[in-house]
Amino acid sequence: MPKRILRRVAELRDHIRESTDANLLAVLRGLGLLYGPLDRRARIDRAYRSAQQYQLAPQVGWRHALGGITYFLLMVLVGTGVLMAFYYRPSVQEAYPSVQHLVSSVPFGWLMRDLHVWAASLVLILTTLHFARALVEGVYKAPRETNWTVGLLLLVVVLAFGASGYLLPWEQTGYWTVTEGLDAIQGVPIVGGLVAELLRGDVVVSGATLSRFFALHVIILPWLLLGLVSLHFGLVRKHGVAPLAYGSGAGRAVRFYPRHLMRILGTAAVTLAVAVSLAVLLPRAFGPQADPGVVPESVPPTWFAATPWRGMVRYLGAFAPVLLLVLGLAVLVLPLLDRGPERDLRRRPAALTVAVLAFGSLLLGAVAGLANQREAPVRRQTAVEAPATPFGGAAEETAAPAPPPDTTTPGRVP
Repeated sequence: MPKRILRRVAELRDHIRESTDANLLAVLRGLGLLYGPLDRRARIDRAYRSAQQYQLAPQVGWRHALGGITYFLLMVLVGTGVLMAFYYRPSVQEAYPSVQHLVSSVPFGWLMRDLHVWAASLVLILTTLHFARALVEGVYKAPRETNWTVGLLLLVVVLAFGASGYLLPWEQTGYWTVTEGLDAIQGVPIVGGLVAELLRGDVVVSGATLSRFFALHVIILPWLLLGLVSLHFGLVRKHGVAPLAYGSGAGRAVRFYPRHLMRILGTAAVTLAVAVSLAVLLPRAFGPQADPGVVPESVPPTWFAATPWRGMVRYLGAFAPVLLLVLGLAVLVLPLLDRGPERDLRRRPAALTVAVLAFGSLLLGAVAGLANQREAPVRRQTAVEAPATPFGGAAEETAAPAPPPDTTTPGRVP
């Protein structure tokens, strides 16, 4: 009797393997848990074992796990963002109280928010390190030029996520940082005014701005992120994580499974532990509600990218976004400027120049931002201007600003 049962179980298992489409393994490829090509005509178990034999360049090591960790943190941001969206209300009257309710009344809501905040900073740090590794090692060279462009666009999308999410809590810090940034963009010749008006939707940062930033953050940017990540992964699968033609030990390729996969999973676990620890031990302070009629004495940055940005804006004004645009274009055309086979950064003057200018500018901006983080924001919008109405348009009264809306909501902690 037991033997008959075991035989039936084995037959059922073989039947499931025979009837299951190997295309389902594409889900594992999408999650970064499988790299090798799929034999879609074979049984799913044989296709899986075949894909596990995928070979990587011999020089692939821990630094090549940065992309996988960044992808993992993006999934953390998506998960926590969806959970917070259940409680968030994108309006001037309800945005701030809804975040208060999430932090004060929802079980583990504080952890959800702070994990989202810290993951947003960590993902930008890791994306920058991933970009720096690619630049130093020259992996943008043929045939990876397209993937270099896609990676740069992903960096822009990550920055746009952070910038759009900065305003959503409707706090003084986020409000005046966004105001300062849009004023700098408005000063850019030719296109600056149009871009600032498109993003602001009003003469001042108001409910119209909040609605547009919310739409960017939860509708437009996620679709862009999904498309670019899918394309990025597809190109990595096609060309490999790193070239096979250089590095010590050439010819001794290593398997993706289990060595590199274990690197990614191990570093992802450590990164998650660090993010959770930071969220628990260093929670983000919940500042006062945004008030267009009150200019704060200081706007301390609460996001990694806000520090160099505020430093550049303070000293360069409208030239700050122009400088970033020029640096971005230089990075974009780098594969056209550096087409030789040389991989040593010291022997690639074009790449070395771009690297020094890009990271030097960010470093100087960060130093300036840290030195002036207790200064009042540089702005065109002043306290005597009329605060905007929730749905755009300035109020008729200009003599005195309207008082901030009451943040006390029945059933919520004020």
